Amino acid sequence: MKKHLLLLLALSCACASDSSGQTHSFITGPFKSGPEVTKTCMECHEKETKSFMKTVHWTWTKKQSVNGKSAEYGKRNALSSNFCSSLPSNWPGCTSCHAGYGWTDGAFDFGKAENVDCLVCHETTGTYRKFPTAAGHPVYPGETMEYPKGKVWEPVDLVAVAQSVGMPTRAACGSCHFYGGGGDGVKHGDLDSSLVNPAPDIDVHMGKIKLTCESCHQAANHDVRGEALSVSPGSGPRAMGCTSCHRKDVHKSAALNKHVSKVACQTCHIPTFARAIPTTMWWDWSSAGKEVKPEEIKKESPGDKLYDKTRGEMIVGKDLVPTYLWYNGSVDRVLLGEKIDPAKVVRLSAPRGERKDPDAKIFPFKVMKGKQPYDTQNRTVAVVNSYGPSTSETAYSVNYDWNKAIEAGMKAAGQPYSGKYGWIETSMAWSLNHMVAPKEKTLRCLECHGEKGRIDWKTLGYPRDPRGGGE
Repeated sequence: MKKHLLLLLALSCACASDSSGQTHSFITGPFKSGPEVTKTCMECHEKETKSFMKTVHWTWTKKQSVNGKSAEYGKRNALSSNFCSSLPSNWPGCTSCHAGYGWTDGAFDFGKAENVDCLVCHETTGTYRKFPTAAGHPVYPGETMEYPKGKVWEPVDLVAVAQSVGMPTRAACGSCHFYGGGGDGVKHGDLDSSLVNPAPDIDVHMGKIKLTCESCHQAANHDVRGEALSVSPGSGPRAMGCTSCHRKDVHKSAALNKHVSKVACQTCHIPTFARAIPTTMWWDWSSAGKEVKPEEIKKESPGDKLYDKTRGEMIVGKDLVPTYLWYNGSVDRVLLGEKIDPAKVVRLSAPRGERKDPDAKIFPFKVMKGKQPYDTQNRTVAVVNSYGPSTSETAYSVNYDWNKAIEAGMKAAGQPYSGKYGWIETSMAWSLNHMVAPKEKTLRCLECHGEKGRIDWKTLGYPRDPRGGGE
């Protein structure tokens, strides 16, 4: 017992006396892998590691009710998006953003604590990067890795990174959340690398007030508040809304305070999204596989491809006006294996709510659209083995064979496949909660109301603009 207390005292002194800012300088290594670092972390932080293993950042699923069905549901078994298909058969790529090491297939051991990646959230050097196709591992000392071909990734100095650990930074959170869908700003529209150190015009909370991610996304026992509509349909923005900090009657104008009962704060305070970095708005997988010369590839701006042989055609946009929809805090979702109507646009996720719903408000959304494969006989959305190593016999990015890629993806997801596929148009709603503008740049009355107003009032259930008597 006395020896243990002396050790804790020594560690405390090391933390307090380290003038370099590396509060864990007593960590010496050497380390050959991430799991070795985690084992060292657990010598003092076993309780914290175990609590983290109960959260959705680790499990990628939780018990919830979706479409009237109560089950373990989340990113692990969802039709993730109309971006890069779903997790099954694409593990090593998708799980490069898992806060763990070695999730290479469906048999990953979620009970193995040393597979937790403490560094991805807590390192503060900015040099720790997971390799894009290594199932959560970075490049280790002595290794040489390239991605894409020709771009060399340097090994991570695990000792320096481990010594630097502290509270999560915006850059640490963004290392995954800014790059969903395969690139900077691709998926969400209101999350991209511009938020690492934004100007106030990009996000007033982070750029002027200097809030961090966890200022709002608080994390008791590592259980971070706030989840995406795509995997948690019943716990969207209203689970941690603006009124957690702001009063409902915050405006000097009584008319504006009245709006708050039916209009979300985000609607007026996020006038546009993707303000600094383009986001993807359309992804047509049916056009993939064509040989296109580099000079024939359209570009929205230097470096922003709109066509890629392995992905197809994409349309990107910047400084975009949101789509406005009613939202009562729950979402309609197409679940894995559910029947669809291929004659209609398949809404993979769509907010629930209508004008007369007492719990619904008008919220801003990014609505992502695209074309993706489906099983024409079973009428189900296909899971596709999109990516894989160069030796893969099924990955579409290697062989450009949709039938093999779909067969492998559906098998990995435990779904039947008839062997016949076609193409459907899909849409997916992403709620906008970041990139809050300074108050002088919020929407004014005539930007929503009047002949040139941005809101489609009839779609929202009004016979006409309510400002002109459309109630």
